[in-house]
Amino acid sequence: MSIKHRISVAAGSVALTLCAFSTGAIAQDLDFKLINKTRFAVVEFYASPADVGEWEDDILGLQILDPKSVTNITIGDGREQCEYDLRFVFDDGDVIEKAAVNLCETGSYTLTE
Repeated sequence: MSIKHRISVAAGSVALTLCAFSTGAIAQDLDFKLINKTRFAVVEFYASPADVGEWEDDILGLQILDPKSVTNITIGDGREQCEYDLRFVFDDGDVIEKAAVNLCETGSYTLTE
């Protein structure tokens, strides 16, 4: 086998590996901006696939999303899912729930009053 042929085969293997890796990364992570245009802080945020029927873990954890603020959210649940049910709990105790929001299509979600 010539050196040129070995380099070509090696490059092809690397390209296939990178394609497989990047496809997996895309399927696993859903990134979007969460924009809070309200007067209240978001103290809990849940996003569960629309077909699950129950809330999963609080995505914010110990963090809060202050009024008039923006944060980047990554859902790395390994699902190939775009529609999520969203639940927001505010510091005044109010709760807002939105069903079947397509986060892949919008790339962001804005809370307004």
